[in-house]
Amino acid sequence: MDWRDHGILLTSRRHGETAAIIEVFTETHGRHAGVVRGGASRKTAPILQPGAQVDVLWRARLQEHIGTFQVEPLRSRAAAAFSGRLALSGLNAVVALLSFCLPEREPHPGVYGQTEQLMDLLGQDEIWPLAYLRWELALLEELGFGLDLTRCAVTGATDGLVYVSPKSGRAVSAEGAGDWADKLLPLPPALRGQGTAPDDEIAAGLQTTGYFLSHRVAPSLGHTPLPEARARFVDQFTRRL
Repeated sequence: MDWRDHGILLTSRRHGETAAIIEVFTETHGRHAGVVRGGASRKTAPILQPGAQVDVLWRARLQEHIGTFQVEPLRSRAAAAFSGRLALSGLNAVVALLSFCLPEREPHPGVYGQTEQLMDLLGQDEIWPLAYLRWELALLEELGFGLDLTRCAVTGATDGLVYVSPKSGRAVSAEGAGDWADKLLPLPPALRGQGTAPDDEIAAGLQTTGYFLSHRVAPSLGHTPLPEARARFVDQFTRRL
């Protein structure tokens, strides 16, 4: 059994004296693990960094085996990741959520494409948080927990949408919210792809997507809580407000 693909390296851990076990999010084979012989060596270990874009050849005697990877670097994102605390915490949040949310060996080409685009913006701190927010929306959609932000769940109106129902994931207008407003989640224009997306709107949007990741996605996977890396990124981002 063998295949070749390219992808984003998510995790790497030492295995024995000289090898490493890596997890790669590939375009056509999904999240996949394998052993890299010599992966702990001085030559190879620097290549196996989270966020790196790699070409991988996977081989195993049987499909269900963990198998081995041959890895060729395509491009490193280390310089971008270490350009600042926001970039590093953002990269860690992305790889942690992908490892946490995606089932093994199941392709998600849509999310893969958006993840690669997001990673290529790493280090551009003025635009990256908004791109990250849109990525979380896409991840929720892919996992079956997409938000319907097109019209009010109560009145059917398409204007004045300022809340999201935590139960249904649907938009709610100020008029439709009524006495329930304090129990609803914020729906800033940035979450709908409108306006100039100032940082406070992005932060409010992350509050809403974070709720559905924590209260819908995590329980569906039998995992709780979300990886701490996401909270660290949100904290790092909100410090600049």
